Amino acid sequence: MTKREELEKRTEELVLPIVEENRFELVDVEYVKEGGVFYLRVYVDKEKGITVDDCERVSRALSDRLDEEDFIADSYILEVSSPGLGRPLKKEKDFTRSIGKEVEVRLYKPLDHEKEYTGILKTFNKNEVTIEIEGEEKTIPKEQIALIRLAFTF
Repeated sequence: MTKREELEKRTEELVLPIVEENRFELVDVEYVKEGGVFYLRVYVDKEKGITVDDCERVSRALSDRLDEEDFIADSYILEVSSPGLGRPLKKEKDFTRSIGKEVEVRLYKPLDHEKEYTGILKTFNKNEVTIEIEGEEKTIPKEQIALIRLAFTF
């Protein structure tokens, strides 16, 4: 497990009780470096959408826990927010919730001369995702997927 993965896992262990106590859903935790600055991002959601006050409640409680545990050596910025409309599907529960919905799939390299697909999520397992595109099913190995998220149109 990499340092980043360990930090994300420990943060998830700290934030999960806070999220569950508030009846929210923990969507994801990521530790990234952007422009020379480290960010610890926690994405939370709830049935009718997360509010700024909800994010603040989680942020304050998590910040206190992080200060107590003090396991992150780098300076970082803690961000707690909604996953937004472009929410990626990462965990099994994300895929399960999205069966029958339209998804966008972006690949690392072309598959059948295409790097992007949009279709209805039909099935998935730990190795592959199957989407329906204009009545035909396409199975894509997960290792080739750079991003999969719910499709949204305006």
